[in-house]
Amino acid sequence: MAKGPTVYHVAERAGVSIATVSFTFRQPEKVKASTRELVLAAADELGYVPSASARGLARGRTGALGLFAYDYLLDPAGGPGGPGGLAGMQGGLPGGLAGAQGGLPGGVPGGLSLDPAAESPAADPEGGAPLDGDREEGNLRLFPLYVDEVQRGVELECWRRGQALLVGGGNPANNEAVLSDIAGRVDGLAVFPRSVPIEALARIARRIPVVEVSESLRNRGMDHVTVDNASGARAITEHLINVHGLTELMFIGAMPSSDNDERLEAFRGALAAAGVKMRHDPRYPAGGEFAVAETVRTICQQGSLPQAFVCATDQDALVVMDVLAACGVNVPKHVAVTGFDGIAAGRVIRPSLTTVRQPMERMGRTMVEMLLDRLDHPEKPPADLKLPVRVVLRESCGCQPV
Repeated sequence: MAKGPTVYHVAERAGVSIATVSFTFRQPEKVKASTRELVLAAADELGYVPSASARGLARGRTGALGLFAYDYLLDPAGGPGGPGGLAGMQGGLPGGLAGAQGGLPGGVPGGLSLDPAAESPAADPEGGAPLDGDREEGNLRLFPLYVDEVQRGVELECWRRGQALLVGGGNPANNEAVLSDIAGRVDGLAVFPRSVPIEALARIARRIPVVEVSESLRNRGMDHVTVDNASGARAITEHLINVHGLTELMFIGAMPSSDNDERLEAFRGALAAAGVKMRHDPRYPAGGEFAVAETVRTICQQGSLPQAFVCATDQDALVVMDVLAACGVNVPKHVAVTGFDGIAAGRVIRPSLTTVRQPMERMGRTMVEMLLDRLDHPEKPPADLKLPVRVVLRESCGCQPV
């Protein structure tokens, strides 16, 4: 393949220095308009395209960030680990990676609040893309999920700040190799919880900034962003007790995690503060969502239903509601159900799901902000940022959305 035109060719054609050509593409505001037009015209005639990798070498940065994610649908356990490989978002990376479209930046959500109004199905509560009212509920159970909404926030903030984004994922057999591949191409790395061993992540963090999202902070040498799990779980439990007069509540989730453990402890604390005895042991049945379904089915068969299921996540809550419906148990007439996350499926299921809404898009945007800040200020101590959540009251607890 013939070698393409270089900055030297453009400078010669335009009759300017190579520094002027470089400034024209990197900092055009520093170049006189007439000179800038000469350089751009010469570049157009020659078919010159600035090299992202060359600019990165010159600046000491690639101008790209990485996201190591996982696909919930491709991982049968519902956790980290899917097919390995890289997917480029927002071009500018070597290898002809495709570009992704951006969006408008959103604002930072306010503090914890009780929101009696269900969001309009035509718009995302964080200002994101509209939802198609004709889309089947089943499709919304598959996408967007928690991971997708956080990733979207990363993509939007990278777009807003002119950063390229490299997204990849792995499975237990190759995730460290994929992680190293991404880390070698970017200035900083955002990582979902438990997607790679902490030892591997620590090695990467010695070379480039790393931010973990969700879960408790596993390594004090890395930046971290999560949400206020405790206040959300406490508020939704207090609502069931104080507003609906429910005293027999069960906490249930598909898998233990530090996030879910925080929610469980806050649930216990709210019961104790209200003088309510825990009559139903919390359940983390081994086997994921299938085990949750079997547990709820057994409870129905035994006739030992609580007055409310307080679920660790929205996806757990959707499973619980499916089983209750199949067993002829009316929600919320016979039993209330609440979730935690605020995924789109909870808004379209009937009855609609009362939940604690995490600012998922904001979490993704914050990861990008933290990475860029770390690049500019490497001397700062590691940050552990906790974002607020809000309770969204809908039909599954007995409330009537406005």
